Amino acid sequence: MVDLIGQYQGIKKQVDESISHILNSAAFINGPEVHAFQKELEEYLQVKHVIPCANGTDALQIAMMGLGLQPGDEIITADFTFAATVEVIALLRLTPVLVDVEPDTFNIDPLAIEKAITPKTKAIVPVHLFGQCANMEAIMEIAEKHDLFVIEDNAQAIGADYTFKDGTKKKAGGIAHVASTSFFPSKNLGCYGDGGAIFTNDDDLAHTIRGIVNHGMYTRYHHDVVGVNSRLDTIQAAVLRAKLPRLNSYCNKRREAARKYMKAFQGQEHIVLPKTGISCNGFCENCDCHVFHQFTIRIMNGKRDLLADHLAQKNIPFGIYYPIPLHKQKAYADSRYNESDFTVTNELVKEVISLPMHTELEDDQISFITQTVIKFLKD
Repeated sequence: MVDLIGQYQGIKKQVDESISHILNSAAFINGPEVHAFQKELEEYLQVKHVIPCANGTDALQIAMMGLGLQPGDEIITADFTFAATVEVIALLRLTPVLVDVEPDTFNIDPLAIEKAITPKTKAIVPVHLFGQCANMEAIMEIAEKHDLFVIEDNAQAIGADYTFKDGTKKKAGGIAHVASTSFFPSKNLGCYGDGGAIFTNDDDLAHTIRGIVNHGMYTRYHHDVVGVNSRLDTIQAAVLRAKLPRLNSYCNKRREAARKYMKAFQGQEHIVLPKTGISCNGFCENCDCHVFHQFTIRIMNGKRDLLADHLAQKNIPFGIYYPIPLHKQKAYADSRYNESDFTVTNELVKEVISLPMHTELEDDQISFITQTVIKFLKD
């Protein structure tokens, strides 16, 4: 699904030299590379504060801890996403409230959010799924109306732009009260292990979060808040520093691969292609709202699983993200949920399949993949 070895060849000299320097300096935790990466990412995202941490799941949890949410508070998020989003809500003894998604973007449906709000609702967690921004303008308007926090789960969309109705743009992760991301190796901006970060423009919240990530300490051995041990190590920061200046290029290569996929699949009656621009009010040019962390299509003739088996036989990687809705997962099942509230998600889990998407895709690979899919669906 990704070619990290091929990507490494383009940054090998810088990464190797940086890691060698770190090994010789032994500055493994909170070394200069971490602080430099933090500043560079703040500049890239145009946010006031980036707080690196150990992984994307920690980043979500720490963001919620920083907001002072209390057990029993209801947090609305998407049913169709990876479990980490709801996992941290449950770990903090908050109450997850799962809602349906839009069929065109796979992102959380603002209408479903509004319907799910109760007096106990305290926050909304939109997930920018597969690399495309959720409808943040509508979500922020709902949050303001009901005095709610918004926490962007930006693990799949770093580098994406969101365009508001007045034409202004912001980077994904720089729109809500606070945001989180993951630097898992397969992400558009990924390190060579685990890593994550929290973003915010709120000075007080940033101060709180900086204490939380370091055992609640601002001064050594003085624990002012309940914290965790969650830090980005220096070697991972060095890898990310090598990749960050190339992030726009990486995103553009993914967009170009996506355009080639879509051109090859255009007009195929059993394939629904990913839509772009919808979550950015239709103002996007060149799909800048979508960075294609995944290239996900819908197979509409009931043969998704048979196609998956066929791709496996042809040694073509694929992913099914996600095969089971969160509301049907044993850990998160709740008698409050009605199947009629998840009509889109319940269809998507039977139809979606993701094809290889990365910066090193070659035209002949895309041609082989698309022709294999088309031929199978026509037979």
